Amino acid sequence: MRKRYSGMVLALLFSANLLACSSVEEKHITPDAGMVEQSRDAAKSLLTQLGATLKQELSTNGPVAAVGVCKQVAPAIAADVSQKTGMQVGRVGTRVRDTALGTPDAWEQAALTDFAARLAKGESAEKMEFTQVVTEPTGKYLRYAKAITVQPMCLTCHGPAANIPDGVKERLAVDYPNDKATGYNVGDLRGAVVVKRAL
Repeated sequence: MRKRYSGMVLALLFSANLLACSSVEEKHITPDAGMVEQSRDAAKSLLTQLGATLKQELSTNGPVAAVGVCKQVAPAIAADVSQKTGMQVGRVGTRVRDTALGTPDAWEQAALTDFAARLAKGESAEKMEFTQVVTEPTGKYLRYAKAITVQPMCLTCHGPAANIPDGVKERLAVDYPNDKATGYNVGDLRGAVVVKRAL
């Protein structure tokens, strides 16, 4: 009986091991350079469009109105870039403001952890990226992340709570009742643009 029980335990452990291996990164596969470049371009497109829209809204209508850019315009830009490229393009945060769109999955969290460690060692965030080929239950994917750091214009909505204008605080409380994305300083890791491409 004891031998039979031990055999069952070993079989269960072996099965669990196989399941774990079926959804991990495939480190031995070098991502296709052309596909990585396309992912990089998609991330750049989102950042460029969003940055330009935010600057325009801030200068024209002020910071309270700019909150709406991140809530409504940013997801629309991400959806447009995704539709045009055939890839899933979005943003995730180290502290989440929009729980529906900005919460990192396990792979994205690993990318953010990697970025934080590299920033702590003094690496520049300007070209910081993280890319892997992974196998998930739904298939094989090229996954790409580009680090986003806090810029001076971000502080109006993401800086220390004491420095956020009252009107912005009120708008954030209405639009994001579970907001955690404040308390940042310039240069802090804010999150990442993430791209997922089926292979």
